[in-house]
Amino acid sequence: FSVSCRKSKGKPNGKKPAPEEKKLYLEPEYTKSRITDFEFKELVMLPREIDLNEWLASNTTTFFHHINLQYSTISEFCTGESCQTMAVCNTQYYWYDERGKKIKCTAPQYVDFVMSSVQKLVTDEDVFPTKYGKEFPNSFESLVKKICKYLFHVLAHIYSSHFKETLALELHGHLNTLYTHFILFIREFNLVDPKETTIMDDLTEVLCSSSGGGSSSGSSSNGSGNGSSNSAGAQNHVKER
Repeated sequence: FSVSCRKSKGKPNGKKPAPEEKKLYLEPEYTKSRITDFEFKELVMLPREIDLNEWLASNTTTFFHHINLQYSTISEFCTGESCQTMAVCNTQYYWYDERGKKIKCTAPQYVDFVMSSVQKLVTDEDVFPTKYGKEFPNSFESLVKKICKYLFHVLAHIYSSHFKETLALELHGHLNTLYTHFILFIREFNLVDPKETTIMDDLTEVLCSSSGGGSSSGSSSNGSGNGSSNSAGAQNHVKER
């Protein structure tokens, strides 16, 4: 892992970290790659005849399966040795268990926690009902927001740590298309705090501006409840989430 992604308790004004690796995923030759030119802004909008919770449930489940599949293509390269922390550039993420206990884990462990917990939720009839007449729980929207936040972490990790492997497999077009669709969906329904997605704003700007997404300046703030009150300017040391 690059120095900028490791946990560091050093003085913020001390020795400067090693320059961050050039972000390969921002190279124009790769950002242009898509598997479709469809207008995703229209695709994510709630159809008139569909219930909002039904729409959120259907899309969230689909994104979970697609992101899980995309991660599986590079999972053999995401190991406890290569990715000792769940990091995206200068931010390190921790998993929080059901009791709210903070768990430091490797990237593959974190992704496994995400995927197994989301799988449990989307297959629970009391949370994601599929039978006619069954009501969605009152907590449904907050659960969808939590799921989307974690799925974003997985996508961001693929870009920041495994884009070379994605390129080698010629799956960057799929990744770009999935990312664009996902970001426009979570923006449409304000599902993830813009502060949470700031870390990938450079990529979002490039991929989503051409899809009617515009730049993410952070208009809403609903708090992730996960300790994300770090200063955006604290670039010299690793942030924790």
